[in-house]
Amino acid sequence: MRIKVGVDVGGTFTDTVVSAGSELIRAKAYSTKDVTSGILAVLGRAREQLELDEATFFGSIEKFVLGNTIVTNVIDELRFPSVGLLTTAGFKDTLRIARSNRGPSRDAHANSAPPEIVDRRRIAEVAERVDVEGVVLRELDREQARAAIAGLLDQGVEAIAICFLWSFKNPANEQAAAALVRELAPDLPVTLSSELAPVYREYERMVTTVLDAACKPVVAEHFAQLDAALRERGLRSGLKLMQVDGGFLSVDEAGKTPIKMFNSGPVGGVEGARRLGDQLGLRRVVTADMGGTSFDAAIISDGAYRVLPRAEMGQFPTALTAVDISSIGAGGGSIAWIDSRGLMRVGPTSAGSVPGPACYARGGEEPTVTDATVAMGLIDPGYFLGGTIALDRDRARAAIERVATPLRYDVDEAAAGIYRLTTVQMANAIRALTVNRGHDPREFTMVSFGGACGLFAAEIARECDVARLVVPAAASVFSAFGLLHSDSIFTAVQTTPWSFAQSAEELERAFAALEARVQEWFGADQIAPDARELVREADMKFAGQVFEVTSQLPATAFTDDLKAAVRERFVADYEAEFGEGTAWTEAEVLVTNTRVKGIGRFGAGDPAPVKLLLDDDGGQRRREIVEPMTGRRREVEVHRGLPLGERRAGPCIVEEPDTNLYVPDGAAIERDAQANYIIDLPARG
Repeated sequence: MRIKVGVDVGGTFTDTVVSAGSELIRAKAYSTKDVTSGILAVLGRAREQLELDEATFFGSIEKFVLGNTIVTNVIDELRFPSVGLLTTAGFKDTLRIARSNRGPSRDAHANSAPPEIVDRRRIAEVAERVDVEGVVLRELDREQARAAIAGLLDQGVEAIAICFLWSFKNPANEQAAAALVRELAPDLPVTLSSELAPVYREYERMVTTVLDAACKPVVAEHFAQLDAALRERGLRSGLKLMQVDGGFLSVDEAGKTPIKMFNSGPVGGVEGARRLGDQLGLRRVVTADMGGTSFDAAIISDGAYRVLPRAEMGQFPTALTAVDISSIGAGGGSIAWIDSRGLMRVGPTSAGSVPGPACYARGGEEPTVTDATVAMGLIDPGYFLGGTIALDRDRARAAIERVATPLRYDVDEAAAGIYRLTTVQMANAIRALTVNRGHDPREFTMVSFGGACGLFAAEIARECDVARLVVPAAASVFSAFGLLHSDSIFTAVQTTPWSFAQSAEELERAFAALEARVQEWFGADQIAPDARELVREADMKFAGQVFEVTSQLPATAFTDDLKAAVRERFVADYEAEFGEGTAWTEAEVLVTNTRVKGIGRFGAGDPAPVKLLLDDDGGQRRREIVEPMTGRRREVEVHRGLPLGERRAGPCIVEEPDTNLYVPDGAAIERDAQANYIIDLPARG
């Protein structure tokens, strides 16, 4: 049997989707602090469903892709190992100065500096200089650099970042400094900006380099443990790790640039939604991914998700390319609280898996979104995860009382208030991607996934004026589903200043050099020649502008004959981003960065059908719930899954072992031939 595995480690649950023979199966388990035991637990549950022994299961795996929160947590929680930074003399305060953001008062004293990611005492300046053309004006002062490195080692740094001015034009001085670090501390992780992000804008490049260095000790420890545990159980295929740009890399490649694993789990969900949209013929899709700790949204147009050339990671701008995902702290474990004004708030703090929501009876006492849905009757306490975990409704209602009493609400009112507040926050996140960017949400279909989203998705869609909602067959573990069907991707980028007045040959040389790097990766990762694909991109802007728009170029060699077509493509992409008529067509167009993306296609073949989870003994039930948007109690029908082709009118609840769907009054739900749920919503007002 040939087995393929996708695993997504979330803040509360670890999910897996396993393709084995003729069907897809899915499983969930609590996430654990050490990550490895949670992954082994969820794989154990999948293996039990397949009725395979451990050696056979792991020995049959030919593809294993993992999305995880390790890097995301390091950056979001600012829990960095001690990092040292080597930089060009005179640029010690680049991180502190940042982009010098100022408020409306223009008062420098009111400027809020970004969080400190390197203790200033661990930033060492060294004499060296490269000019804008890449000419070495001053070679690295090796004795000074050696002393600076020794000083950082004496302070106990666990990694060193090296970021020199203009090193992306000529990395010789950075490479010389790295050689000294490896001479003095052979096992210490080192990150060079010229290797990680060879692009201009020194602040973003320095932030990216430091964050990557900070992640290396953490990632190395986690994946050494995981790799050993999997191999001990018989895994022969290499573990692959999802990257922020939408594809996976081997553990070895990912370990060289761990920063690229930021948001790797949510990226899997976006990739899954892109493939589902193609399958269903959906031109415009907005994703809604609600898990235990966060809500993530993204836009997919004409089969492609938006990719940012300068992604923000947490509070930090970086020089990395990343899938555009908008995230807020609104998940099932998000805690409800009362602020200093006496108003109820939800998130961003989460109860996580430990202690978890109060209804989990694992020590949590704070009221969470999951507690609200249990208190409202939207979740059957005896059927959570198919009855494998019993929830405590009394504990949920007692937790809700903690916010209800100060507000003089009863528990039903407070629980419904938590639901509505969470819904509005998630709807606002989607509006930020649609309305705020000039898109009409009525033109979109929402694809909803994540274990918690089914209870909220219809109301989120209605709040955003989205008329149709698709809930995938494997919605609760859909990010793992996307990981399972993802491709291998390696991106090479280089700042290449060029204008359309110059010879095309100059730009072609830059692309050829990047393609050589990608071809080298193809060979090292053993990507078959017929599975290789090259994509050329350029970051371009009108002369006088600060930031760029990314456009795709023809895959053929760039010649002067292609200039007009490429300029037209840029103008179209620019107006798609900023609105029709916004392009400054009279201005010169400049290229700043060239980029080549290598894609190793892992053909999934015909997708195996998702195993339907129908309760034959369940029949039709009725249950009293608190109606979310009115706060009134009423009885609704409850269905334990729906057969293919079945349609039901709201209000009702559809229960599956790993997720619940709420269908409001006036809406209807149907299960299509691929086992996806389709919810049609009435027009508002």
